[in-house]
Formats: sequence, structure tokens, C-alpha cells
Amino acid sequence: MFTGIVEEIGEVVSLKRGARSFTLKVRASKVLEGTEVGDSIATNGVCLTVTRLSEGSFEADVMPETVERTALGRLKTGDGVNLERALSLSTRLGGHLVAGHVDSTGRLLDRREDDTALWLTFEAPQQVMRYVVEKGSIAIDGVSLTVARLTEHTFSVSLIPHTQGATTLHRRRPGEEVNLESDMIVKYVEKLMGKAPSGGLTLDFLKQNGF
Repeated sequence: MFTGIVEEIGEVVSLKRGARSFTLKVRASKVLEGTEVGDSIATNGVCLTVTRLSEGSFEADVMPETVERTALGRLKTGDGVNLERALSLSTRLGGHLVAGHVDSTGRLLDRREDDTALWLTFEAPQQVMRYVVEKGSIAIDGVSLTVARLTEHTFSVSLIPHTQGATTLHRRRPGEEVNLESDMIVKYVEKLMGKAPSGGLTLDFLKQNGF
């Protein structure tokens, strides 16, 4: 589990490609502190398991399912990636709960500067848009952001200067793909509503389902 608050920007050192999968090596520093083989690091919003550690870098295997569902397969040597270690019980939840399980990719349609803010507008498939609400949360390449504007097929976010400098989103150009993960709480609510009795949600029903 992650918070969507990026700890540092790593650099892709190498991609050892197989038939449908690849091994990713990323240069980093902060996210390596206290990290051991088997730990999770969100890489552009994708939860990856560290398979090897070396001085100043880590490696992770990217399986075919991940290649198909995310934009990681389009990475190349030298690219920057947003990195975040899994949260601990003592971590401040500055963003929102992010699983690192990407729902789909989206495409940047437009970028516009507004004084110190940077507006980014993305097109996303219906499987993502159904969970997007104005002023709600969404993770874009692992960055927790608030949806500022919304249409049927697009949504816009406004990046403050800190987010521009601390993540790779300011490097994105129209036409590029990003990894999207919608708010997991909305998904659980939708599933619960589908199971709810005809009388609607009740306290007893929520308790029976673990809430």
C-alpha cells in the first residue's frame, strides 16, 4: 500500500527484455534506505517487488500482465520514474490510499501554464472514468492528485510547483501515456452497493461486511 506521495525521481539504468516480460533496473537513493529484497517500491505508480539490490540501484521483474496493463513497457534507458516505498504504520497519509495496481493507461491531451500552476488534461477509458469524481483523488504515474475538472471522457489536474519539481509529470507532453489508478474506496462502495439489500445500506449490513 502506498500514499501517492513521491519520495524521489529515479532513473532507468537498463531494461533486460524477454519475450513478453523484462527486468527493470533503476538508479535511486532515498527509496533504498531500509529496503530489502522482497520489499515493494511503486514505480510510476506500479507496485514492483525488489528482486535485487546493488549500490545505488534496485531491480524488479515486470511480468506480461503488467506490461499489458501499464505504460512501463514504453520506458527506455535514461527515463525518469516516480518512486515511493510502501507505507508503514507510522507514515503520514499525505495523499490517499494507493494500491499500486494500475487500472489502465491514460493519455495526456493538453498542458497549460497558469501562473505557477501547471494544468494537465488527460483522456481515460470508461473503466477509469466511472470512478473519477470532481475533487476526488486519482493516482497518475503514482502521484496522488485531486481532480479539478471533469468531462465525460477527460479529467484535469492542477500541479503546484512542489509537485512539478518532485515528480516526472511536468515532463509529460501531449500524446504520452500515463498509468492511472482510481480511488479504491469508490470501487469498494460500488461493490457493496451491488450486494446491499433492497432497503439500501444499513449499519448492520456494513458491520457484516467488515466495516
